[in-house]
Amino acid sequence: MPVAQPSLMVTSLVWKLLLTVAAIGSVSSTIFLALVLVAVVRYRRKRQASESSIPVDPASLPAVTLLKPVHGMEPRLFENLESFFQQDYPNFEILIGARDNENAALQVAQEVRRKYPRVSSKVVLSGPPTWPNAKVYSLDVMIRETPNSFLVISDSDVLVGPTFLRQVIPPLLKSRTGLVTCLYRGIPAGDFWSRLEALGMSVELPSGVLVADMLEGMRFALGAVMAVRRDALQKIGGIASTADYYSDDFVLGHEVWKAGYDVTLAQPGVGHVLMPRTLSESFGDQLRWMKSTRYSRPLGHIGTGLTYAMPFGLLGLAAGLGAGLPVLGYSLLAASVVNRIVQCLAVGRGVLRDKNAVRFCWLYPLRDLSGFLTWTASFTSRTFRWRGENYRFGRGGRISPQHRPAESAVGEQL
Repeated sequence: MPVAQPSLMVTSLVWKLLLTVAAIGSVSSTIFLALVLVAVVRYRRKRQASESSIPVDPASLPAVTLLKPVHGMEPRLFENLESFFQQDYPNFEILIGARDNENAALQVAQEVRRKYPRVSSKVVLSGPPTWPNAKVYSLDVMIRETPNSFLVISDSDVLVGPTFLRQVIPPLLKSRTGLVTCLYRGIPAGDFWSRLEALGMSVELPSGVLVADMLEGMRFALGAVMAVRRDALQKIGGIASTADYYSDDFVLGHEVWKAGYDVTLAQPGVGHVLMPRTLSESFGDQLRWMKSTRYSRPLGHIGTGLTYAMPFGLLGLAAGLGAGLPVLGYSLLAASVVNRIVQCLAVGRGVLRDKNAVRFCWLYPLRDLSGFLTWTASFTSRTFRWRGENYRFGRGGRISPQHRPAESAVGEQL
């Protein structure tokens, strides 16, 4: 018995230490939730002010070029592209970019073009990419095809409403504003894993964006939608300044901000349409995004670990039971579950108006836990797979393709 006593004391000390860690994590995630709730109220007030403002005179709206790079077939691709052809806007054109005519998505794009012959549109073939980021290479070729000064870059899996352009272009009429971006909600394919991933898009990502906007202002952009003026692009050296990075959206917004322009978060939310997912596919995509954040914003990425609630709630439960404090353990777990459900409802429904955030708010604690596991895994390697190619992250978030030659685009001009 005397021999076993020190061992019991050490075990008890370990459980209490873990309980302390769980309590600290629960407090940090609660503080983050409080910041999110304040940011939600701020955003909703700005949205109400925007909705009640006097509409912009259509005669003052400039000509706009929509840039839509495509790469392979996607669910609802026809519907996604069609939503941009249906814009209630006086003067716009659509450029659809691809590497070559073998791209299967071009068949769908041509069908949409034939359905809307009155909308000015064109297919632009870029050829094989020579820059690390193939999408940016395609965008550069597309931008050279239009004389318009107002450009809207949007991914092929984005779905918008008919007033989309009328909402994102007016802020760019202010000379101080160089780029406008939008939050987006996840639209699941119907399977479990895409539904879980969609919740992350509708809740986790906008939570971080809203808090960042509140604390320091927008200093980055979101890739679903980036409306930018040509003079801002020229000042940062053209779209080529983003071609060495996977997170070209973050870099574009950050460079525009560094150049002295405002980056504005527009009020309309858009939809991000997901494909049917397996667990490995969903995890792979999220891990790629997490790794990108790790190399683009290393300090912020480390701090993200303290914003999750469920890992600390589960740790609190285990430590509470081990320390002989079951009530405290169950209380920490319950608090973490309530924390995430509140966040899901406040952001998913209150900001993105996503009905799925209400129907499946009970699933969001699981999404929070999977997000933490992905965050942890992001520290394990530098490599990732994207659009059928293998890449490696370098310093500052720069990427290098592993199976094709590529040269840095830094220094090239628009």
